[in-house]
Amino acid sequence: MEINVSNLKIRFASPAGEVEVVKGVSFRLGEEKLGIVGESGSGKSLTARSILKLLPTQARVSADTLTFDGIDIQRADDAQMRQIRGKRAGLIMQDPKYSLNPVMSVGAQIAETWRAHRGGGRKESLEATFNLLDQVKIRDPRRVASAYPMELSGGMGQRVMIAMMLAPDPEMLIADEPTSALDVSVQADILRLLEGLVAERGMALLLISHDLPLVSRFCDRVLVMYAGRVVEELKASELTHARHPYTRGLLECMPSLARPQARLKTLERSAAWSE
Repeated sequence: MEINVSNLKIRFASPAGEVEVVKGVSFRLGEEKLGIVGESGSGKSLTARSILKLLPTQARVSADTLTFDGIDIQRADDAQMRQIRGKRAGLIMQDPKYSLNPVMSVGAQIAETWRAHRGGGRKESLEATFNLLDQVKIRDPRRVASAYPMELSGGMGQRVMIAMMLAPDPEMLIADEPTSALDVSVQADILRLLEGLVAERGMALLLISHDLPLVSRFCDRVLVMYAGRVVEELKASELTHARHPYTRGLLECMPSLARPQARLKTLERSAAWSE
């Protein structure tokens, strides 16, 4: 499986005319962990969602190449996209409170996903649900399966979301800020879980995050986005040695217990970064 994106552009209409918010992004993704970092509004989520054709209807998308394992996403119809979304590529959202159905038990939601993509009857899908909840390290799968989303903690809800995305046995996961709504200790647990599942299943992972240290430890490669452009691409292990002034500025803005400062640096921007 390979994702190939070349010269991706996304535009929206505005009262002042058309605005280009993603400006010629290019990358490839195979069986690896790729991180996309940058500030809010830099185009990270729009870039990732374009792979699944999940952009607002008013978005205008163009690309020299936008393929999922050879399938041209720009020309794919609804039936083709249903074979990709969920079944071959899963999307883990930021906050399970807004992603899970509040009037269905979490077990029913996972079982529904299983049946939609893999068939089988009620008994088979329930057993698969318990097994998936066990895979995401939930201690009492049967009890949790009968619970409703509001009865779960943030970390537990995110584990349920991951279990749901794993139900169709996808080849790729897109994780859009999957730990932003969680406590620091729970964040580490969720990331270790994702890392283990990706390695065990041989999946590709596209991780969107604001957290540069997290991405440097967790991913194989990193794309740094600013104002709709990729300004730097490098190995995650070499992130602290980044050369672009925007990446350097993001790193220097972060507080450090090892090197405390009376006043944190602020990011000085250049118009040239957007050109």
